[in-house]
Amino acid sequence: MQTFPPLENLGRRIVIMGPTNSGKSTLAVALGKKLDIPAVHLDQLRHLPHTNWEQRPDAEFAALHDEAIMTPAWVMDGGYSKLAPQRFERATAIVVVTDNLVTRYRRYFRRSLFQKVRAGALDGGQDGVRWEMVSWLWKTRNSARKYRDVARRTGLPHVFVNGGRELNRLYAAWNLEPVHRTANL
Repeated sequence: MQTFPPLENLGRRIVIMGPTNSGKSTLAVALGKKLDIPAVHLDQLRHLPHTNWEQRPDAEFAALHDEAIMTPAWVMDGGYSKLAPQRFERATAIVVVTDNLVTRYRRYFRRSLFQKVRAGALDGGQDGVRWEMVSWLWKTRNSARKYRDVARRTGLPHVFVNGGRELNRLYAAWNLEPVHRTANL
């Protein structure tokens, strides 16, 4: 069984990476509450509010990203590899969260069909099942190793969490409060 480092060893600018629907945003909210720092969801910066995930122009997204990483403390979830180098330059640690494809599909359908209030959702979001996301989940089904390799290459302290059981142990080890789906996020 994995032993997790003390949370205080990770600093105050933590990147959470992993495949879509692996639990990154929920963990970001829990860590943000525990550390009393903002949880920044890159999907919310990339996409326009009150849409079904319509993207902002690249330059606008990059400006929002760069503004967010320059603040003194944050927990930031998401990938967006083109902007990752400057994020890693400011980060103090990385947490990689992965899960199996079946669980990730289940989460995607549940959140798209039934869970309108959740960590990382767009303000006024109009979530619906989209073929683009179903396809993306399949395309990224074997991406866990890629995220772990990226984290290792940064030289930053890192924590790897694979699956719900390990994620539950991480929550317990760091004394994180579970984020409820209907909570006001």
